[in-house]
Amino acid sequence: MCVTAVESRPAGVALTPSPVGQRPFGARIKAFVALTKPRIIELLLITTVPVMFLAAQGVPDLWLVVTTTIGGYLSAGGANALNMYIDRDIDALMDRTSQRPLVTGMVSPRECLAFGIALAVISTLWFGLLVNWLSAALALGALLFYVVIYTMLLKRRTSQNIVWGGIAGCMPVLIGWSAVTNSMSWAAVILFAVIFFWTPPHYWPLSMKVKDDYARVGVPMLPVVASNQVVARQIVIYSWVMVGVSLLLTPLGYTGWFYTLVAVLTGGFWLWEAHGLQNRAKSGVTGAKLKEMRLFHWSITYVSLLFVAVAVDPFLR
Repeated sequence: MCVTAVESRPAGVALTPSPVGQRPFGARIKAFVALTKPRIIELLLITTVPVMFLAAQGVPDLWLVVTTTIGGYLSAGGANALNMYIDRDIDALMDRTSQRPLVTGMVSPRECLAFGIALAVISTLWFGLLVNWLSAALALGALLFYVVIYTMLLKRRTSQNIVWGGIAGCMPVLIGWSAVTNSMSWAAVILFAVIFFWTPPHYWPLSMKVKDDYARVGVPMLPVVASNQVVARQIVIYSWVMVGVSLLLTPLGYTGWFYTLVAVLTGGFWLWEAHGLQNRAKSGVTGAKLKEMRLFHWSITYVSLLFVAVAVDPFLR
């Protein structure tokens, strides 16, 4: 999702890395940052920090927040770099990934692999020594799940790749809770489930938009192997389950009226958009008129507002 300002070229034409001396230092720094996919990590941190407020039932130790945030960035950045190393062949053939650092030659595959492994090791030690070893184990587990289970085993083999691969993206919720309590809770499990059911209807609309890219490289994202009607129906099903799960926190006593209000309003609007997409798909609408990206953009707003409510709610109870 990050674009590095380097030489442009047609998709499908990979460049041989230039000698290090011929690659500008500033561009190289930007390229290594791009390997971590900072735009994606923003979403992960949005789900980590608010959970720490809920776990603390107030303001958590600010140094703990800082160390957890840094550790989370390093761990997720390592996973993303290793993902780019593994996927460099198909990244070279897809329009949306054609400017990634490995494809343009700004970073060599060997450098990317070393960078990803280094971040994995550093982040695990960082969590273990500065937060706690439970959080370290969860972070390392998320990294390995994303790299091995999703990228290496699921992504190119099944249309359910993003469903089960999305488990890695749910782990920051558990990490945020464990960082504060050094334990687990049903509240953390419920929020984990919210992100689990959020991930497919968040990503499938984007996949619908760029399904030709995925089809070109043989990645069986659901919109590649199923009709828009089938994808939209799956989006609606997952959306209803997600909203239902999000409302479990209050009857179980973990949140109060403010979170409930935000969950109902934002969830209701999500369902409106999901059913709107389904209706357009049923009508045979295609192209720009399908407006699938409306739900994708709202999904980011939804998860941001919901987890802000998670953080604010303890102060209003």
